[in-house]
Amino acid sequence: MLTIAYIGNGKSTNRYHIPYSSQLDFIHIKTILSRRPSAWEEIPGVNYVKTIEKIWQDDEVDLVVITTPPQAHYSLAKEALVNGKHVLVEKPFTETVKQATELFQLAKEKGLFIQAYQNRRFDSDFLTAQKVIDSGILGEIKEVEMHFDYFRPEVPEGVQEFHRLESFVYGHACHTIDQVLSYFGSPRAIHYDVRQLLGENRMNDYFDLDFNYKNNLKVSVKSSYFRLKERPSFTVYGTKGAFIKETKDRQEEHLKLFYTPENDDFGIDLPEHYGTLYYKDAEGKYHEEKVISEVGSYGRIYKGVHDSIVSGKEKIVKDEETIEQIGILEKAIQNMNNFM
Repeated sequence: MLTIAYIGNGKSTNRYHIPYSSQLDFIHIKTILSRRPSAWEEIPGVNYVKTIEKIWQDDEVDLVVITTPPQAHYSLAKEALVNGKHVLVEKPFTETVKQATELFQLAKEKGLFIQAYQNRRFDSDFLTAQKVIDSGILGEIKEVEMHFDYFRPEVPEGVQEFHRLESFVYGHACHTIDQVLSYFGSPRAIHYDVRQLLGENRMNDYFDLDFNYKNNLKVSVKSSYFRLKERPSFTVYGTKGAFIKETKDRQEEHLKLFYTPENDDFGIDLPEHYGTLYYKDAEGKYHEEKVISEVGSYGRIYKGVHDSIVSGKEKIVKDEETIEQIGILEKAIQNMNNFM
């Protein structure tokens, strides 16, 4: 059993964490830090506090989950470690590689656990794409494109100055870059196309990163706030075929409707959401068929955290993966508007 406390009582805690952690019999949510009035209803049996010291002074709290805006991630994670608590930190983990490296070193010195909450590793579309690639039916993979598009022009239009931690790269590329690193590993090189479509000193609202691997494999992560017609979530091309998954994982869609993981059909793709596999068999015959989607669950991150802290198992998200990811985010911003 892990007894946990949430630092933050907003959308992240109540929409993307508690619906999962509250369903697990090895997690006990004891405390939530809520300094200001919240639009979210209080959970029966949970202790809501206004001062963080009440969490630091509570010896029953094993794990602190930091779900605040990213500007506070580094300082709160460090404070938690100093106070002897294991830590799970929302994305982006930190702003810089220096900060991330310091936190991992401090946790090691104190014999504590700290990890980024990379829940998107358990998106159904990503898991399904992996299943198809692993099957070998596409032959040698040559190109993968991962899109995370929106049509929300009001977001960048409402921002009048640039802030790194509020950029599209830090806020959303942290999902897809982690997926790339977790499955394909470290690239040989990365080409950066990161833009402020609304002009200089405005919000970063577009990115297109190409990860180049051996055997001429290219993996691209692309996102924009100005896509009225979204691109496919995943496209995978190999020497023998292709796989196209048009729609994203549905967990977020359901969570926004307050439809939670306690329902058996939560996050499950319907047939119209299935990806399509195109390939030629050994006899040269053309095939086109649907692929039943894998089932995603962000609760698997909590299972991994529990197993690492309680049973000493290897972390789901390795320290070096998080450090590499933060380094890529930093370099992406450094290359903003340099398209050549």
